[in-house]
Amino acid sequence: MAKNLIIVESPAKMKTIKKFLGSNYTVDASMGHVRDLPKSSMGVDVENNFEPKYITIRGKGDLIAALKKEAAKADKIYLATDPDREGEAISWHLKTALGLDKNDKKTVARISFNEITKDAVTKALKNPRDIDLNLVDAQQGRRIIDRIVGYSISPILWEKIKRGLSAGRVQSVALKLVCERDAQINAFVPKEYHTVEALIKNKTKHVKAVYYGENGVKTPLETAAEAEKIVKEVSSRDINVAEVKDSERVKNAPWPFTTSTMQQEASKTLNMSTQQTMRVAQKLYEDGHITYLRTDSVRISDEAAAAARGFIEANYGENYISKRPAAGKNNSNSQDAHEAIRPAHVEVTPAALKEKLGRDEFRLYQMIWKRFMASRMSNAVYATTSVKLECGTHTFTASGSKLKFDGYLSVYKNDQDEENEKQDLGFLKQGESVKFEKVEDIQHFTEPPAHFTEASLIKTLEEDGIGRPSTYAPTIITLLARHYVTKEKKNLYVTELGIAVNEIMTKAFPKIVDTKFTAAMEAELDDVAEGKADWRKVVGDFYPELESSINNARETLDKVKVADEVTDIKCDKCGRFMVIKYGPHGKFLACPGFPECRNTMPLLEKAGVKCPNCGSEIIKRRTKKGRLFYACENKDCDYISWQKPNSKKKSKTNA
Repeated sequence: MAKNLIIVESPAKMKTIKKFLGSNYTVDASMGHVRDLPKSSMGVDVENNFEPKYITIRGKGDLIAALKKEAAKADKIYLATDPDREGEAISWHLKTALGLDKNDKKTVARISFNEITKDAVTKALKNPRDIDLNLVDAQQGRRIIDRIVGYSISPILWEKIKRGLSAGRVQSVALKLVCERDAQINAFVPKEYHTVEALIKNKTKHVKAVYYGENGVKTPLETAAEAEKIVKEVSSRDINVAEVKDSERVKNAPWPFTTSTMQQEASKTLNMSTQQTMRVAQKLYEDGHITYLRTDSVRISDEAAAAARGFIEANYGENYISKRPAAGKNNSNSQDAHEAIRPAHVEVTPAALKEKLGRDEFRLYQMIWKRFMASRMSNAVYATTSVKLECGTHTFTASGSKLKFDGYLSVYKNDQDEENEKQDLGFLKQGESVKFEKVEDIQHFTEPPAHFTEASLIKTLEEDGIGRPSTYAPTIITLLARHYVTKEKKNLYVTELGIAVNEIMTKAFPKIVDTKFTAAMEAELDDVAEGKADWRKVVGDFYPELESSINNARETLDKVKVADEVTDIKCDKCGRFMVIKYGPHGKFLACPGFPECRNTMPLLEKAGVKCPNCGSEIIKRRTKKGRLFYACENKDCDYISWQKPNSKKKSKTNA
């Protein structure tokens, strides 16, 4: 009987596949990549058409030797790494590392499957193929561009700021987005505005109405005087119910998860970081519970759609079945290489797995299962009512809605959906008069943009065409690990170190941090994957401008490079004047007598505004994690604020 060897990446995947196959199959794991570019050098020969210099990854020698022995015993060798560019590249490297590319006597084939189930694995074994060199080239192109960017620019950051820093094609764009958002927040000046809100009561029912405008024209209210004038004019007068309009509103069922939307929803509802989400999803995939987790497509297979249809009809009824096609509607940047993330078996409900999965695995599986089932169900329908109320020349409006048909909401509901079920306006009849029980002026202030969270940053990167499903989590991990960005609760805040790195990148390498340029590069690499472009030409077109920028930056930054900035603050241990240094969390004061004197002190930078409480100077400070806040230099004043204060406005915020 023929002996077959299947090579996958991970032991977990290996264990799952072994369950499906007979004794004539051996399954082994490569433990990820076996070859890569060296860490000690760039490993790319730019003079020789960007030829990569791959080496065996340290520590993988014994594993490769063991795989070679297994391959020698086998009649057929199946490379079954993940079904994406990275997986295709791992298979290609394995073929070379095991010497299979030079052995014509061995039958070597590539197989891939979107889910690790018996049917999927069996089908893949019946349909082996060659390694897709277009996918390999797309991975090589990205890897080489990223290596050239990182290994060329990082030394400049070491020279200008401190060793240990790094730049990256996607990482640097993401950092710029966080910097720009934090700058918008810090520069934000709140603007006052008002609304007039009224309450109508009918026995036990209360309805809130909001001022619309005068003479049928929407009228914004900027001052308290404008609002109080309206309150005074309508408070004691009869109100005419001028119009009652009933209609229906359809809330569309969501699409199944992509990598990005799964990460966003897991952050919002399960409080999972992107790294945690991907780690848990990887285990669910390798254990055969969900389909492949790195995808930007909402498409599903006809088989999955049919299985969902049968389950929905049996458990909810025919009127709950969606009419929309299984193909889905992907965004313009989608590669559509894989299906959306869905359960491998729709009949395996979360309840059926609750005792078999860990807490996080169960919660994520339940979220994925519910989202997929919802995506194949009917839309929800709301009965809505809108009311127009008139009092002289003034108009108020009220609206309400009630769930008429739950559709997909029977399995997948969130806080926003519950907010849609608003007040009941059924007692208000057109033509009748009512009185306001209460009318009040509500003061508001415009809010600054929200800080990025991991989820919202990923959403922005995806919308801008920056990075791909496999890069989102690693990008954020790097920003946090380098201390360019810090996370408190769910919010991301740029550190002073991050600001310094971004300033250099923006000044010296504007193309690298330009979102449109980076998105165009991603599109070119997608063309390589589809066989429409050559990776060496893509890299070759990119490199000259980068090389020029690096040379100019090295010259320019050398000219502007200065020694440590000396302050007028004396070291309280040795009397030398302290100098400004950069640390992981930004600037600090250090004694220039190092290593004889190791004294350091926090740097208290003035923010250029007076304290709104006592008139002293406001200084910039940092939390232990590096987040910027503002405090009064007067020790007897307790003013602190996350936002740069306006000295004209008195307020106190606990930071």
